[in-house]
Amino acid sequence: MIQTFHPWGNSLHTAMPRWKTVRARPMLHITTRANDGTELITPRQIALGRGDDYLLRLNRSLDRKKIRAYIRPLGEPNRCLNQYAGVDCSGNVRGGSYAFKWYKRAFRRIATIVRGGAKRGLINFRLRKIGLPKVQKKNKKSTLPRRLPTAPVAMVWSPLPYGSPRTRNNKPKYYWPGKDWVDWVGTDFYNQYNNWDNLRSFYRKWSVNKKKPMALTEWGLWGKDGPGFVKRIFKFQRHRKSVRMMVYYQDFGPSNPFRIQNFPKGQKVLKRHLTSPKYPSFAKNYPR
Repeated sequence: MIQTFHPWGNSLHTAMPRWKTVRARPMLHITTRANDGTELITPRQIALGRGDDYLLRLNRSLDRKKIRAYIRPLGEPNRCLNQYAGVDCSGNVRGGSYAFKWYKRAFRRIATIVRGGAKRGLINFRLRKIGLPKVQKKNKKSTLPRRLPTAPVAMVWSPLPYGSPRTRNNKPKYYWPGKDWVDWVGTDFYNQYNNWDNLRSFYRKWSVNKKKPMALTEWGLWGKDGPGFVKRIFKFQRHRKSVRMMVYYQDFGPSNPFRIQNFPKGQKVLKRHLTSPKYPSFAKNYPR
């Protein structure tokens, strides 16, 4: 598994060769923030179809390449530093274009269009059924496909276990889009913020109770070594059968605070676990 972080509207041209080279299934995290920090689109605009051209391209590209991908739209929605967050860093509910309802509707629209699997008329019916407008054109000159192919994707919903800031109105429940639009539940967990009670609670409520497989969409060592933390993560997974995916957050560059090579003790423990026969060297059905 390799996770790629893309701003809204980005193409897969640079990501595709990387996915093939490492022989891993891709997870595509979609954010609304451009590389220069500007906001590209709001949750409300996504829900109303302003970004449908991007979703249609994703559906078409992933179908044509027959890539089994995990789509993680707008991860950590309850982290105030994200532009699509529903609560600001002072703990105030933002409302407006960032209201909880718009995040949930945006997630449902993304899932409906990227999954595809029907003629456009049926896709439009599914959208209307959940109170959303039909598939939108980018402009008057553009044309819409008659049919949206079935892309081999799984949708991943991934808030923080409790929220940042830790306020009652920033819990995951306010962002739950509904079981029909979620294939995996996921969350992020680092040694710098390791509230195990919150992680266990998240697993029970969103994986066990919702009958969904769970992923640690980001986990890792942050700023300091922690072999004990790595051991505990694998123990957590080993005793919870629904935890089926763990994605170590590596980031880029030799000096970043997450790079596993900077933590020799933790790296040694991680390597020992991953060389076990329990874990395959390469993912099944990786991109060819």
